[in-house]
Amino acid sequence: MAEAAQNPSFQQQNVIIPNKHGKKLVGILHESGTKEIVILCHGLRASKDNFIMTNLAAALDNAGISSFRFDFTGNGESEGSFEFGSYWREVDDVHSVAQHFHEANRTVIAIVGHSKGANVALLYASKYHDIKTIVNLSGSHDLKLGLEFRLGKDFLERLRKEGFIELKADTPGGIDYRITEDSLKDRLNIIMLEECLHIDKECRIFTVHGGADSIIPVVAAQEFAKVLPNHKLHIVEGADHVYTDHQAELASVVVNFIKETSGQA
Repeated sequence: MAEAAQNPSFQQQNVIIPNKHGKKLVGILHESGTKEIVILCHGLRASKDNFIMTNLAAALDNAGISSFRFDFTGNGESEGSFEFGSYWREVDDVHSVAQHFHEANRTVIAIVGHSKGANVALLYASKYHDIKTIVNLSGSHDLKLGLEFRLGKDFLERLRKEGFIELKADTPGGIDYRITEDSLKDRLNIIMLEECLHIDKECRIFTVHGGADSIIPVVAAQEFAKVLPNHKLHIVEGADHVYTDHQAELASVVVNFIKETSGQA
């Protein structure tokens, strides 16, 4: 491991993994020559190429730890249709990825998720009990709150009256989305703090949250800390939801935690 850390290979390989429905999940394997691997999960309307994902992959590479960042179904280069809800579908995507590496005789030592990806990582741990380290970057303790921020406080009333809500693209050239009540059912039916009670006690969870996050306020991290027994909390003071000016601190605390929990520190 020390040798890999001193001479990171920085090999990147495109990998395509079928999900449980046979759709292609497209990802990039950062190969550091280790059996151990970390899965990186992007947030809502992001992709494997989001700067948080690429920076974390590079930091893990520097530490001699292999990682895999991929696009969820209907996002980025992966096949399928985008959905605003689809949390459990994304949990199944992570399971397909984990199974792929398990069958390749690799050991998935951690799942790291940001925002929606963090919630997916926690839900994975509540459903499957094979990966013992979860890193929750800016996940939400209440999925209705995030909807109010993005769609407005009266979003349910508008959905019932109009049948859908148009969500404009975040960036020029991005995609506009039509959201229906049906597409949100998955999200509205998930009670995150209850799901967390199904996570194994030996599963170590590291929550990182920006102290100045206006999209998912830092209270989310404090609520997770109340219900997760095997939990470590790190607040990045002054950081926003995507750690715009705090990428170095984010990468450092995540890599150090993974090294500690995997016995590589």
